Amino acid sequence: MRISNLLALPLTNQTHFAAIRQTLRHNHHGGVDIAAYGAAIQRCADRRLLRQGKQLHARFFLFSITPNNFLGSKLVTFYAKCNLMHHARKVFDEIPSKNSFSWNAMLMGYSFNGMFHKTLDLFYTFSFTHTVCIDNFTISCVLKALSSLFCSSNSAKEVHCFVIRGGLDRDLFVMNALVTCYSRCDQVVLARKVFDGMPERDTVSWNSMISGYSQGGFYEECKRLYLEMLGVPDAATVASVMQACGQSGDLVFGMEVHQMVNDSGMEMDMLLCNAVIAMYAKCGSLDYAQELFDEMSEKDEVTYGSMISGYMVYGFVDKAMAVFREMARPTLSNWNAVISGMVQNNQYAVRRNYVQNIYVATAIIDTYGKLGFIHGAQKVFDQSQSRSLIIWTAVITAYAAHGDASLALGLYARMLDEGIKPDPVTITAVLTACAHSGLVDEAWDIFNSMPSNCGIQPLMEQYACMVSVLSRAGKLSEAADFISKMAIKPSAKVWGALLHGASVYGDVEMGKFVCDHLFEIEPENTGNYIIMANLYSRYGRWEEADDVREKLKGIGLQKIRGSSWIETSRGLISFIAKDVSNERSDEIYALLEGLLSLMREEGYALRDELDSETSFG
Repeated sequence: MRISNLLALPLTNQTHFAAIRQTLRHNHHGGVDIAAYGAAIQRCADRRLLRQGKQLHARFFLFSITPNNFLGSKLVTFYAKCNLMHHARKVFDEIPSKNSFSWNAMLMGYSFNGMFHKTLDLFYTFSFTHTVCIDNFTISCVLKALSSLFCSSNSAKEVHCFVIRGGLDRDLFVMNALVTCYSRCDQVVLARKVFDGMPERDTVSWNSMISGYSQGGFYEECKRLYLEMLGVPDAATVASVMQACGQSGDLVFGMEVHQMVNDSGMEMDMLLCNAVIAMYAKCGSLDYAQELFDEMSEKDEVTYGSMISGYMVYGFVDKAMAVFREMARPTLSNWNAVISGMVQNNQYAVRRNYVQNIYVATAIIDTYGKLGFIHGAQKVFDQSQSRSLIIWTAVITAYAAHGDASLALGLYARMLDEGIKPDPVTITAVLTACAHSGLVDEAWDIFNSMPSNCGIQPLMEQYACMVSVLSRAGKLSEAADFISKMAIKPSAKVWGALLHGASVYGDVEMGKFVCDHLFEIEPENTGNYIIMANLYSRYGRWEEADDVREKLKGIGLQKIRGSSWIETSRGLISFIAKDVSNERSDEIYALLEGLLSLMREEGYALRDELDSETSFG
């Protein structure tokens, strides 16, 4: 079979890949088929097939092939796309006589992997190699690096000189990148000068300049250039103009642009919808924003963030929280929008002296405590003239939640001195602080004084806290003895605190003792089985670990798979363990297998077999 025909088949199919290797092997009888090798490596690069690509590379050594510029560049690109830049650089350094093709492959690799400083370092090394010509591809990689790093204007000017010297100032792609670069470097005037001097412009040219004005805060210039734009604007153009309208509060202009979009039949994709919603929200037209928001069949974190921020800025906290609760997984930026609005509302309440209302003050202290603004919580507490038990408990809980046991205990002592009797919630907060700080003696004093200070006997919550105090301090036997002497039947929460301690300190026998009780109390809690199985496995007690796993399977339980989330340029992506929903799953797992092979080659002892044994789902 000819190699060109084989390359048309999926390389993820091991049979096809083996056939390619066999064909390449036969080709060696008549000499090295450089083109065939290059094409095969390119396929591996395009599909991110690390293992197969490394196998092809290994054949270079087997047949004593020294990569020339063509093969070397293909290998550099392959390793770069597989995110192995140290391998890419090693191949690059071994190319005997580099040409612009190999230099550009290495520059592209650094740029592709976000290593923009290395892109610039390599370019300056490249620029001193007078035998190699700098072309439009080289300049584009460098301008992208400068734009991403928001470098100084001097750096942009230096590259601009290379553009002029190389006769690339008539290259549309290069000049568009130069406009973007100057804009990102806070040199909008120079960007406009380049834009005005371009002999030819396309939509990207106009968008680059309009976006530069919008991002740089030159909102009037942005709108003016939009009106001058030749040709039909696209979604990127409108998004930049909408940002300018929102930031400048120009609702009328924004509505006119929105009407143009509707009249032109332009597709309202997510990017455009988000831009329009953000404009309306920032201009205070929240009804329009909400209407468009409701019409969207698909939303991302930017969509939600625009609505949340708009409602928060204009004081509609309840509506903001309603939108916030709709989100499946709030992002950091949306949390910040909610938090910012809460803090602003709380500060307003403080300025208006609403903190003299005990319920308002308690709510603010609770909010500040959850946000980690402990100084603010203490300040509101200090300003409150009427201090009942709930406000004392709120501030003690705030300190306890952040592990500041000394201040929590100090406030607790002050509260007792002022004659205020704690309730079980207060005791729980103080005991929690002791548990996180290892204050065993203090915890015993508080627990034992409950009848005299509170006038009540300990409840299940306080018993669980006390077991947590002892377990975290490594006093597992004392905790078990304490449970055996409880005045009430211990709950799963009490036993769970001891199991956590047994897991942390590696006490297998204690873990087994606890799980005997937990399996009876809550037989459907998968977490207990998993902790115990992992504890057995940690110490090589495989048969007992298998018994626990079989027990779990026997009662038909499965571990609920946890979702992981990453934020990419395409939005928020959710995935689970062993996920195969992605259309490129085969390539992803091939890459993972290659990484595992590399780890083995480096001498690392992998625990993947152990992990698969202790994984339930």
